[in-house]
Amino acid sequence: MKEITLAFTGASGAPYGWRLLQLLLSQGIRVHLLISSAARVVFATEHDVKLSASPDKCTEQLLVQFNCAPELLTVYGKDDWFSPVASGSAAPRQMVICPCSTGTVAAIASGASDNLIERAADVVIKEGGKLIIVPRESPLSAIHLENLLKLARIGVCIMPAAPGFYHQPKQISDLVDFMVARILQQLGLDQQLVARWGYSNQPPQ
Repeated sequence: MKEITLAFTGASGAPYGWRLLQLLLSQGIRVHLLISSAARVVFATEHDVKLSASPDKCTEQLLVQFNCAPELLTVYGKDDWFSPVASGSAAPRQMVICPCSTGTVAAIASGASDNLIERAADVVIKEGGKLIIVPRESPLSAIHLENLLKLARIGVCIMPAAPGFYHQPKQISDLVDFMVARILQQLGLDQQLVARWGYSNQPPQ
């Protein structure tokens, strides 16, 4: 079973993370989910979803929400240092932080590892895996840009939450799907949300 670590942090952009989680689970991918305290506030504000602060209760809540098998989803607390994502011997080699706050970017760039999200990102980097971060901030200061450049130089995939418009979106969900489609492609996963450039319809995979 393919496994991915997914983290929600306190940047704006909750609908991106929510849609990505939905589609990963729908493809039968096991998701190790990490949620910061600020992310719970953002999700309640932007997406009208109140995520429980209890990892076990939040797992149950999301299993019901997405109607998926229990083995596909586990939510971990910020100090759960015995979780698989905290160790290079067990962590998935792919991780997405969506949305990703600039504070989280700074912590990862400095190797802080003060909570499980930061540690999980550090593990993926040190093990040579693929880390995708989806920052959402505007304007970006020189500090933000320097931190992003530092991560990009070591192979972190930087995907700002900046959807395109060439697919002629008709509603907000079309913009969300544009970004999520690009993330899925970066993960090497199938996506039928947005046709690739030059194709009127999605070509066979």
